[in-house]
Amino acid sequence: MSITATEISTARTATAAEAVTTTATAAPAETAGPRPSFLPLIVDVAVPVGSYYLLKNGFGMSTMAALGWSSVVPAVRTVWSVLKERRVNALAGLILFVNVVGLALSLVAGDPRLMLAKDSGVSSAIGIGVLVSVKLGRPMMTQGMKPFLVKGDAARAAAWDRLAAGSEPFRKAERTFSLVWGTVLLGECVARVVGAYTLPIDTMVWLGTVVMIASMVLAFLLSGRFAVVPMEKMLERELAAGARTDS
Repeated sequence: MSITATEISTARTATAAEAVTTTATAAPAETAGPRPSFLPLIVDVAVPVGSYYLLKNGFGMSTMAALGWSSVVPAVRTVWSVLKERRVNALAGLILFVNVVGLALSLVAGDPRLMLAKDSGVSSAIGIGVLVSVKLGRPMMTQGMKPFLVKGDAARAAAWDRLAAGSEPFRKAERTFSLVWGTVLLGECVARVVGAYTLPIDTMVWLGTVVMIASMVLAFLLSGRFAVVPMEKMLERELAAGARTDS
C-alpha cells in the first residue's frame, strides 16, 4: 500500500432502486441518509489504508508485515462477497490487489530509483482497474461519486436510477468520470517512473509527491467539469420533471 491508494474515492450504494422507492413512501427521508452509503467506503478503503499506516508508522512494522496485516479486511470482504453474495466486491478486491502488488514490489530492494518508482506501480494498478471497469460497463468510480450527488435523498436516488436506466448522456457522463480518473492515474504512473529514472534522486523524492497532488487536482477538475456538473444538471431536470408529473 502507498499513499496513492488514498486516491481512490470510492463508496458503494447500500440500497437498490426498489428499496429506495419503498423507503421514500414508507419512512421519513432521514432513513435514507448517507451513512449506509459511506459504510462500504470506510470498511473497504479507510480501514485497510489506515491500518497500513498505523502498523507501519505507529507500531514500527516492516512494509511487508504492514501490507500483509492490512490485507486481512479486504481479503475477508472479497471472499465473503463471492461466497455469500455471489458477486465480486470491486472495492475490496481492488484494495486487495493493490496490497498484493505492493507486497511483490516490496521484495525488490537495493535500487533507489526502483524504490522511487515502486509507488507508481500501485497507481497503475488502480488506474488499470478503473479503466477495465469502464470497459466492462460497470465504471468503478461511480461508487464514490453517487453518494455526493444523491445526498442521501430518496427522490434523487430514484431520479439517478431512472437516468442510469434510460439516459445515454447520463451514462456517458458516468463513464467519463471513471475514464478521467483512470487515465490521470496512469499518466501519474508514467510521469513518476520517467522522473525516477531521469531526474536526480533527491529531486524526485519531493517531486513525486508534487506530481501526485497535481494529478489529483487535475482529476477533480476534469471529472467535475465533464462528468459531475452535467450529471447534476440532468438530475435536477429529472427531479423537476418528476415533480410536475406528481402534481
